[in-house]
Amino acid sequence: MITASDPWQGHNFPALFAIVLCGAAALLALLVYLCSRLTPRNLRSCTPPAVWRDASLLTAAASLALYLWGCLHVIFMDREEEGQACEVARPPDVRHLVGMRGDFVPLRLVCRAADGRDYSILIPHYVNPTLLVLLLLGLTCGAVSVLLSRRAQRIGQGLIR
Repeated sequence: MITASDPWQGHNFPALFAIVLCGAAALLALLVYLCSRLTPRNLRSCTPPAVWRDASLLTAAASLALYLWGCLHVIFMDREEEGQACEVARPPDVRHLVGMRGDFVPLRLVCRAADGRDYSILIPHYVNPTLLVLLLLGLTCGAVSVLLSRRAQRIGQGLIR
């Protein structure tokens, strides 16, 4: 049983498993929708707001796929393997470890040394920075889509010439 005072807490497995299952379902739904947008009829009637919306959804799908990739690095490791990974990655000047914790945002598994330093293991180092860039890009594309859509509505109502 894991308690709040346990210094060797990794990720909560039921929560991690639920995230992977729900994330995979959401990713599949996004990919099905995006593939449906590639039909000839949809391509002929494509508008700029729709293109930006689809670009936003594509970056969301890429972000979700990358997050799930990071989760898969943790989900297949048991406690003993995580502890061994902490020992292998331990800097040479650290004498011993005092704990471990798992964070979902940003996705990481952190080993804590006796001197107060932390270092991350298992999750590839490119995951979190790439997630940040993809999410910012997705937000930007979504905002452009909304602005273009509102502009098109105002033009259609005759408010802007």
